[in-house]
Amino acid sequence: MTADSIPAGADPRRLLADARDLARRVRLDQRVTWLPLLALALVTFGAILVYRFTEPVLTDCRALADGQVCKARYQAALLYWWTALAAAYVVIAAGYLRVARARGLGSRVLPYVLAGVALIALSAAVSVTWSILDHPYFPDAPPTSVQFLLRLLDPTGVIGLALLVLAWLERRAALLLFASVYLVVVLVPVNFGWGVGWGPLWAFAPQLVINGGLLLLGSAGFALAQRLRRPR
Repeated sequence: MTADSIPAGADPRRLLADARDLARRVRLDQRVTWLPLLALALVTFGAILVYRFTEPVLTDCRALADGQVCKARYQAALLYWWTALAAAYVVIAAGYLRVARARGLGSRVLPYVLAGVALIALSAAVSVTWSILDHPYFPDAPPTSVQFLLRLLDPTGVIGLALLVLAWLERRAALLLFASVYLVVVLVPVNFGWGVGWGPLWAFAPQLVINGGLLLLGSAGFALAQRLRRPR
């Protein structure tokens, strides 16, 4: 049986505190939180153009007293979301690994990326299933609980869920708070009444601008915090 030796005069409690401090500094150096927020903000802003310049597939149109209502499937937009989010997670993984190699550290990004990709797959499965069900509540709106679930598993919702995973991996309370606020904005949704009456061509723009703007502000905030924390 062997035991590690402690230098003469060394305080075991001091050594333990130093080890904990070193582990904390390693975790801080592993964080590149601004990168996923920036990448996901760009994906969100890109979706505005896709919604604007592609046409939804309209089916089962029914006449109403003041016009008509149709089922709309934004197939091009969904394909964009799935492809762009997958590409964003590849970029995020590459960025984290590059920083880790430059600093001689390990990286915890793989679980986050895998969680993000799994959530994309789940979102796609829900969208396909909903399409097969052919909106069983039509022409009425789905119940509030169903709308909440659909928004949570919408591409914008799964971005927030993946950020919760990243907050857990990085042990970062600030990111947990940010992800929670982002999910509230997505799920309520909070749009301050902006864009009412803009018409179908720009109907998605206000909420996506708010979502993407929040991600962009978060990216800038975390980047600034990381810069201020570096020793001068």
